Amino acid sequence: MKILAPLFTLICFLLITTAGAAQPKALLYAVAVIPAPVLNTPDFAGVFGGRDGKTVRLDGCGQIRETEFIAFPGTVFRIEETINRGGSVIYRVTTDDYPYPTTKGYFIDSRFVRESADPLPPRPRNIPPRQVVIDNLLAAQGKRYVWGGNLREGIPQLLSYYPPAGGSPYTPETADFWQLRGVDCSGLLYEATGGFTPRNTSALATYGTPLPIKGLDTAQIIRLVEPLDLIVWQGHVMIILDSERIIESRLDCNGNRGGVRVRSLREALIDIRKSRVPLDNYPTANDQGVKGFVIRRWFPADL
Repeated sequence: MKILAPLFTLICFLLITTAGAAQPKALLYAVAVIPAPVLNTPDFAGVFGGRDGKTVRLDGCGQIRETEFIAFPGTVFRIEETINRGGSVIYRVTTDDYPYPTTKGYFIDSRFVRESADPLPPRPRNIPPRQVVIDNLLAAQGKRYVWGGNLREGIPQLLSYYPPAGGSPYTPETADFWQLRGVDCSGLLYEATGGFTPRNTSALATYGTPLPIKGLDTAQIIRLVEPLDLIVWQGHVMIILDSERIIESRLDCNGNRGGVRVRSLREALIDIRKSRVPLDNYPTANDQGVKGFVIRRWFPADL
């Protein structure tokens, strides 16, 4: 007993000392260091490669529906879960830059971010001058419609992080999809504003201030609008360039009129009004069940 007592005391001392020592902080945050694809699945390798390592997972309309958006450098994430998947570390995350409800979760590949145990400052959000936004919009003309895309030149790192099996056995079209090269409708605006505007149409439909267009005809509406006003409903947005033109990125499953293009404002309004009516707000209690559209003014008048 005399021998065991000092040993017992030593063990207790070591346990207390170890428990009181500073433990490494858990990695709770991450910040994008390069443009980072955010998916609604942790299966990045299945999306970019598939079973044969050569396939991009496309739906019947030729889109990668697992893509939510592309986070710009500086975007801050909260790490909710760490997943080891096929040799890659995937994080389930949330972010204030994409604050929309999800049942599937949002996921990023750890190679696109820098981790931190401490909170990180949010990504700076500065609105460019009006003409810069317009020039950025026009620079995207002719680009492919890509579901969840908001970077017209895409992410080349996807080809190195998830390399196609056998080298480069893909068509130029497949390479574009592999890199998420293109923009969807709200992604066109998101890129042009440097990530200043909301990233989906459900938020854009109530963004800024409404124009009172309910009951007006097409000519009356045209007289009210200003450059960068948004023609929007939940599902699509068009951006007004001037009193004669709009720009949009359109999904066309037939492949005839899709992608980013400029067209007549008058023509666009006439087409929209074949199936939708102008509303002042979207939606209001009195307009529930009505297929409508709104025009939102969001750009500051003094810029």
